Amino acid sequence: MIVDPSHGIGVRRFVIPMALAGVAAGADGVHIEGHDWPQEALSDGPQALRPAQYAELAIQIRRLAELFGKTISP
Repeated sequence: MIVDPSHGIGVRRFVIPMALAGVAAGADGVHIEGHDWPQEALSDGPQALRPAQYAELAIQIRRLAELFGKTISP
């Protein structure tokens, strides 16, 4: 099961908590929109994470996955 909080929620500030909720619920993957300058994106800008946000989310997902005995590919 893959979760897609970027499209499912469509609001940047909710993408991270929903991604983590998906992992906690047992998702095997997470689809996240990212963009260096979301305000300039031709599509999906309001839901795109900035690189620093994505990097922090990846750390949080790895930690959470470990709690459930899962590993995340580098």
